Amino acid sequence: MHYKYTDIKAIIAEILEAKKDDGGVKNLYFVGCGGSLGALYPAKELIERESAALKTGWVNSNEFVHSTPKDFGKNSIICLACHKGNTPETIAAARLGKEMGAAVIILTWLEESEIIEFGDYIIHYSFDASPDHLAGDIDYAGEKTMCALQVAVELLNQTEGYAHYDAFQQGAGMITGIIRKARAHVAARALAFAQEYKDDSVIYTMGSGAGWGAAYMESICIFMEMQWMHSACIHTGEFFHGPFEVTDANTPFVIQISEGTTRALDERCLKFLHTYAKRIEVLDAKELGLSTIDASVVDYFNHSLFNNVYPIYNHALAEARQHPLTTRRYMWKVEY
Repeated sequence: MHYKYTDIKAIIAEILEAKKDDGGVKNLYFVGCGGSLGALYPAKELIERESAALKTGWVNSNEFVHSTPKDFGKNSIICLACHKGNTPETIAAARLGKEMGAAVIILTWLEESEIIEFGDYIIHYSFDASPDHLAGDIDYAGEKTMCALQVAVELLNQTEGYAHYDAFQQGAGMITGIIRKARAHVAARALAFAQEYKDDSVIYTMGSGAGWGAAYMESICIFMEMQWMHSACIHTGEFFHGPFEVTDANTPFVIQISEGTTRALDERCLKFLHTYAKRIEVLDAKELGLSTIDASVVDYFNHSLFNNVYPIYNHALAEARQHPLTTRRYMWKVEY
């Protein structure tokens, strides 16, 4: 059956009822490839931080199939993200979930696709399908990342209780307005960014905590895939354990300053960059309005904010470089 994100509470209740006499649900795995995998990272973080009993994992689809966790099976939920439902590796992971008796939740955008036959629950998420994702008129609370978070929140709350459940739902109701204002706020800054970095061949992204996935997606999906620029995503907690040696006046960095528990990690890196680097683009969640969400849950909304502010930058950069975001050398063109 097909569901909306507003149905997730009932979906989790149904899964728990079905498995209550057979050991219940013991783990929740988030599985996908590329940007779809990155989008699931905040949900993994929420379970990891907030649950005392549930095990979780965040695994590339192909690795999940070839190196399946030993505890995966009838007491598992697998939540897979597959945008158009045709990624072979993710289809294989969903099929494996079915075969092993797990409850299979598939997050996808298209109504019909190859993957849906392997899903017990098909949740269709909101997506800005306008050119370069600039329309900005969607319900961001129904995006892929937020759907995965709601799966995590509902499972946590219905199994062991979540003290900040109401605060999270309040935050979900606020995120669309916050993102729309933030996108407008960075418009002029994004144009300046594009002119500054259009001739660079390398750019690093940096982030931490539940927002780290957004920095990862920007690095591999935009700079590398869509702009053919060399890039790597550096965790701010790891920066001083090797990567900071590449810092100089010419090397560009895009750094996310998250709101919440890991902000100190990001600020430490920013202080170093301000001392030894010259070319730094800062995305500060506090400046962009995220601190209006309750501090007990704000960590989990960083990703949605950053990931939906980036398209403003990405469109400007693609225009300045005369390299459309749709340009590919290998993807969908050769056998791989």
